[in-house]
Amino acid sequence: MHTTLGPCFWKSMSTVSVLAATLLLLTACASVPEAPPSSLAEARDAIASAEQSDARQYAGAELDEANRKLAMAENAMSSEKRTEADQYAQQSRVTAELAMARTSAAKAEDVNRQMRRDAEALSEELERTGGKQ
Repeated sequence: MHTTLGPCFWKSMSTVSVLAATLLLLTACASVPEAPPSSLAEARDAIASAEQSDARQYAGAELDEANRKLAMAENAMSSEKRTEADQYAQQSRVTAELAMARTSAAKAEDVNRQMRRDAEALSEELERTGGKQ
């Protein structure tokens, strides 16, 4: 007796093939490490901005702390601890932003100090000349 393979057989084989391909694709995707969270890039950008704003001079401790937190984030990322990496990266960004804010405040204080000196010098000059021009 000769039996032929009917359409149901081929349809079930097609379904099995699709399922096998899907399983293979999911397995391959699971083995590829995920891209680092955007918070790592944001932390790096914030640190670079702080360094460009002279934070090393005005807020060196905060800048160092931001760099330490970034290193911890990168270590956590390499250990595939994404949540921990994201938290450290966010802390790094916030600390770098604090360094920038302290730098801006210190620079503003420098400007105010210089303006007070200039105003005092102008007052002394006016007193010396008796307000004559």
